[in-house]
Amino acid sequence: MTAPVEMERPEVEEAPTPDTPWVTVVWNDPVNLMSYVTYVFQTYFAYPKRKAERLMLDVHEKGKAVVSEGSREEMERDVEAMHSYGLWATLQKAGDRG
Repeated sequence: MTAPVEMERPEVEEAPTPDTPWVTVVWNDPVNLMSYVTYVFQTYFAYPKRKAERLMLDVHEKGKAVVSEGSREEMERDVEAMHSYGLWATLQKAGDRG
C-alpha cells in the first residue's frame, strides 16, 4: 500500500472588494440663501422638492449634509458642480467622520 500524499491546497484569491463608496458633503456657509441651496439640489441632482428641502435643512441646522454617494470620480464631479453653483462642498469616503 502506498501512503496518502499530502497535497497543498491552491491558494484561493479573495474576491476584490469594491472601492469604498465616496460621498459629497455640502457645508453650511454664510452666503447662500436656503431657497438657493434647495434650488441647486433640485436642479443638479434632480431631487424632488421635499428631499432637496430636507437636505438644505440639514446643511443649515447641522452644518452639513451628504447629498450624493458613488465612486470617487462621480463625487469629484459633484463637488466641482457644487463649487460652480457657489456652494461649499467636499468629498470623503463614506462612513468617515468629519
